[in-house]
Amino acid sequence: MNQGMNRKTAAVAVPVIPMAVMLVIGCWGLDRGGIWRDEAATFQVARRTVPQIWRLLHEVDAVHGLYYLLMRPVLALHPGEVLLRLPSVLAAAATAGLVAALGTRLARPRVGLWAGLLYAVTPTVGHYAQEGRSYAMVATGAAGATLLLVRAVGGRSWTPYAVVLAVTCLLHEFAVLLLLAHAVTLVLARVPLRVWAAWLCAACAVALALLPLALLSHAQAAQVSWLRPPGQGSVNRLVHRFAGQTDEILAPCLLLMCVALRRPWAARRGHEPPLVAVALPLLLVPPALLMTVSQWSPLYDDRYVLYALAGAPLLIAAGADRLARAVPRLPRATVTAGGVLAVAVVCAHQVPLLRQDRDVARRGGDNLAAASALAARELRPGDPVLFLPSIGRRSALAYPKGFRATRDVALAESARVSGTLYGVEVGPAALRWQLAGLDQVWLVAEPYALRPSWRPGSPTERVKRAVVEEEFEPRREFRGGGVTLRLYERRPDAVAPLRVERCRVQGGGELVEAGPQRPDLVHVEAGRQGDAARDLKCPLAQREALVGRPHLHRPLVPDAALAPDQTGRLQPFEQR
Repeated sequence: MNQGMNRKTAAVAVPVIPMAVMLVIGCWGLDRGGIWRDEAATFQVARRTVPQIWRLLHEVDAVHGLYYLLMRPVLALHPGEVLLRLPSVLAAAATAGLVAALGTRLARPRVGLWAGLLYAVTPTVGHYAQEGRSYAMVATGAAGATLLLVRAVGGRSWTPYAVVLAVTCLLHEFAVLLLLAHAVTLVLARVPLRVWAAWLCAACAVALALLPLALLSHAQAAQVSWLRPPGQGSVNRLVHRFAGQTDEILAPCLLLMCVALRRPWAARRGHEPPLVAVALPLLLVPPALLMTVSQWSPLYDDRYVLYALAGAPLLIAAGADRLARAVPRLPRATVTAGGVLAVAVVCAHQVPLLRQDRDVARRGGDNLAAASALAARELRPGDPVLFLPSIGRRSALAYPKGFRATRDVALAESARVSGTLYGVEVGPAALRWQLAGLDQVWLVAEPYALRPSWRPGSPTERVKRAVVEEEFEPRREFRGGGVTLRLYERRPDAVAPLRVERCRVQGGGELVEAGPQRPDLVHVEAGRQGDAARDLKCPLAQREALVGRPHLHRPLVPDAALAPDQTGRLQPFEQR
């Protein structure tokens, strides 16, 4: 920067360049032609009514509730991939500007410029800038709260800090770890007691605002049961994602961080903390704490601490600035331009990674648009479809065109009506009856669901798998978009279950009326109040009926699935 540029002008001008770079990178390849499972949750939930969203949050995804509500007016404009991801792009651009503003305030304008540019060209930042989830917004709130912390320590009001941090924590509750990072910053800065008192008041306000969400999300902890305790591999992956995804970038960046950490740290005016005291806790404290807790209760995933990445470019830029100041009589403009050129080289080196991230096939995860296109090509109106497991229904929810006019065999209530992500399915007995009348069924399966080692936890999921394996045989199979589409046809020798529809019994247990009106059905009528069936002493909806040969009765629940055993007796299908 020019020597005559004053600090206030730099504070406004410096963030603009990293923001522009981040916008270009974020908008590059934004429409990839498909969304993946987590984005699909945003896409379908944010298009519901507010009461429907509110009902859903009491059952699942409470941690993303505020994000869904913020995305609702965005997707109301035009539900599509670009608008789904554009708020994340804008948030990433704002974060790049805030990182630049932090570097400018805590060091000098060129440090802010370098740090902001480094943040913008980091592949991990670009990845989440193009994802329709809350993580880029959380990173923006964390960077903004950190800047407001520095201003508050310098004598400004603490209210903006508390408000921004509370909103950030409501976007994702693990942002609360930022409070502990800020506490370490105050320790390193050796602030007076009055600053500690003000910060504690702000921290308590944030904690109180977060408490209802924390209690609700704790009750929904089963949602992250797939997480495993992080190990050395998780640490190595995080280091590469934060400081350089290739060894050619990682080694120089780590070296510059070490240079920045060498004492003495530059003194600041008033009680403002030095850059290292802000950037180092921001980078280390949230991931370290979450990894430690996750050794006992696994909660760690890289994206949950994306906001901590902002500390890395600040330390790298500070280390580069310290090296530059060690060389005497270099013009400031030359040093600044040299740093910008170095960032440009880093960006050029990482272009293959950035390009790969815009290829939906190489980005990772599934492509629900491709799965829906596969279904549209192979399925016909009226075809019965079975999703294994039920979360596979997300492709039909995100891209319903491919499944239009097909029949979802297991679905009892839609996702919107039931206040769930993927709908409510019928019970095992009802599902067996539904499948009993089918000669063929299309199975839309997640890859893991077809492995012999997979053990479904839900009885309905177990019935899906058991019935298609025992009574059907595969005829055709297609793969695409991360799903397997397989056509099953009934085996010629398979025994179809029989369904009890209605029965009339008397107190003595003798069968009064039970006659098959169709070859595959036993029609039975539930006893009404006032007839002999009252002796069964059960509510009508739960009343048991006796079906079978006159002296070989078995108790059965109305609408239960039945099948003849080897002796010809009707038995509960589950007990054959």
